[in-house]
Amino acid sequence: IESREDGNRVSIFLSVFNVHVVRSPVGGKIVDSIYRKGKFLLAFDERASLENEQQIFVVEGERKITFSLIAGLVARRIIPWKMPGEQVARGDRMALIRFGSRVDIWIPPECDLNVRIGDRVRGGSSVLARSKEPV
Repeated sequence: IESREDGNRVSIFLSVFNVHVVRSPVGGKIVDSIYRKGKFLLAFDERASLENEQQIFVVEGERKITFSLIAGLVARRIIPWKMPGEQVARGDRMALIRFGSRVDIWIPPECDLNVRIGDRVRGGSSVLARSKEPV
């Protein structure tokens, strides 16, 4: 977890034993999807967020959320299933990352985190954050 004035970054490491289907953290419209070519450092390496191959999604609904699917040393393929302009519901399957990878999610500052460093989360059921105020 990294805190900044513009929000908190929650990084979720996926080992080779985890399911690598990434779900939308919020409902809304996919306003951007950016593929960034890069290295294949170990996914838990801090530099992976900046240097590794990744697919970045921006979903805008009740608020705008940005999240990155980051390929690791073993994961050398990211397979997006959703494209810009498509509507998604919270929990919809967005993409697949092949083995040992990471997902970084930027949580807006108007949300309280429900997770701490070391917590285990499950796709489609773990709530990472909640809005401080009703939307």
